[in-house]
Amino acid sequence: MKILVSPAKKLDLSDENYSLESTDSIFLKQSETIMNSLSSLSVLEISKLMKLSSNLSILNYERNKNWKLPISKKEGKQALLSFKGEVYQSMKIGQFNTSDFEFANQNLRILSGLYGILRPSDLILPYRLEMGTKLQIGKDKNLYSFWKEILTNHLLEELKQEPFLVNLASDEYFKVIDKNKIPIPVITPIFKDTKNGKVKVISFFAKKARGEMCNFIITNKIKSVEQLKLFNNNNYQFSNKESTDLNLVFIR
Repeated sequence: MKILVSPAKKLDLSDENYSLESTDSIFLKQSETIMNSLSSLSVLEISKLMKLSSNLSILNYERNKNWKLPISKKEGKQALLSFKGEVYQSMKIGQFNTSDFEFANQNLRILSGLYGILRPSDLILPYRLEMGTKLQIGKDKNLYSFWKEILTNHLLEELKQEPFLVNLASDEYFKVIDKNKIPIPVITPIFKDTKNGKVKVISFFAKKARGEMCNFIITNKIKSVEQLKLFNNNNYQFSNKESTDLNLVFIR
């Protein structure tokens, strides 16, 4: 089984203890190509492209200028420990033991606009580049065009011995994978909350639930779809009525 998640805008590159040996991202050559385009942009161009404030544009202009290979342990940090958004906070990574980190490194994959696809142990430098950013790289008009074939082919290799794929990534990121080429079931958990008598997806809570699902899979070493249905973190319960074979709906 492999689990796909999105990265987070919020980063923390402060020192943390590593439970895994650090690794290099598989697609650093492609990352360098993207960064060559990204680092050529001015502060104003970054602001317009990414719709960022002046302060964030200046911060990311400086990040782009300082980005360089190889990434050392001193300057970089493992991907799983670097991202600090809602999904990663709800994953409760600080509570992982060595076995959890090893399971995560084997099964969890983080899609990234700059790095393509990351293992938890891969070192990264701070960056901001959402997959939906309309950045032209050579003949490719955007990141989807640049990454789609590369990442789909890589994922197909990783999925050869897997019974299914768990998609916990946002639509923005999962679109970079050519779903039609994946020969195994793609299981997508959907999290709904009851509000004012109506059951619906609430983005903020859904993000946290995706992190909780990752925590549930990793800490319980989940290996089957039937085991996935037992997820009950934060009072979510599997709904057989609303679910399909590929879309597992959990309601709170």
